[in-house]
Amino acid sequence: MSKFSELKSLVESLEADFTKFYDQGNKAAGTRVRNGMQAMKTMAQEIRSEVQEIKNKDK
Repeated sequence: MSKFSELKSLVESLEADFTKFYDQGNKAAGTRVRNGMQAMKTMAQEIRSEVQEIKNKDK
């Protein structure tokens, strides 16, 4: 469950950068958002693999 907590924490940490980019047009914040989204993609794939591994282990 710790990976889920990490994912939630990452999403929460990006909230300010989303606001800065979309509402204020801050391009540096957009770069941070893109980097954060890439990290979320990687983390999501790791979670998917872990879930699949646990699911297959029970068979």
